[in-house]
Amino acid sequence: MNKVILVIIDGLRCDVAFKEMRYMVRLTGEGLAARFALKAELPSLSKPLYETLLTGIPPYISGVTSNEFKGRSSQKSLFHLTREKGFINAAAAYYWISELYNCYPFDLPLHREQEKEDMPIQFGRFYFEDDYPDSHLFVDGEILRRKHKPDFLLIHPMGVDYFGHLYGGSSREYAKKTSEMDGLLSKYIPLWLDDCYQVIVTADHGMDDFGNHGGESSEERDVPLFLVGDRFTSVCYEPPSQLGIAPLICRLLEINPSEAMNSITSPASSGGLS
Repeated sequence: MNKVILVIIDGLRCDVAFKEMRYMVRLTGEGLAARFALKAELPSLSKPLYETLLTGIPPYISGVTSNEFKGRSSQKSLFHLTREKGFINAAAAYYWISELYNCYPFDLPLHREQEKEDMPIQFGRFYFEDDYPDSHLFVDGEILRRKHKPDFLLIHPMGVDYFGHLYGGSSREYAKKTSEMDGLLSKYIPLWLDDCYQVIVTADHGMDDFGNHGGESSEERDVPLFLVGDRFTSVCYEPPSQLGIAPLICRLLEINPSEAMNSITSPASSGGLS
């Protein structure tokens, strides 16, 4: 069965992830997962990088170049591609994801919960406060998974980013929140693997010591990538950017990438799968 869960942990920088996410690192040590340091596209901002991760298109081509971007994306996302294939998709995510692919502008009572199979994101639970608890968000995602049995599910927690902005990327508080995220993953990943999902865990951008991102520093651009599942046993390369994530998911789902995605060259779009 070809099913994928993509977890985008907002604002998680790579060095802190590899230090504090002991469950995820242990999976790699036991040969049950692969891990890489990934270089985020520029600018290292959330909305442009949501677009990059979900379409395989860099910001300078997609036109989503800042968090102030208004309107819907012009690109075909993984949600469009899975729906066109007849698959089921779902998302538990920040409301900007809904605005990019489903409904702009976001109307809180109307768009908080969405169940429309003719929309790009067919089943969604969208939050709109940056301090929305990660534990609640994972439950939102698990409700969608159990109820709708999606072939592709996005889970997008914001807590690490929120604490990074408050305290900085080298703070004790940021490290603790990252460790808490690892604990949530340790609870849900075994359930997902038991249900035959391949799991991809990554981040949109990192966080510098002053609680900022958007620039070129390694603290802002270097993010983790964990690949968990029985189809990743022969991964033997290190993707240099985020552009290969969407094509990799297409390959896992055995669906054709978009024409625009095909025009972007990335090593992560081929090879490495059993």
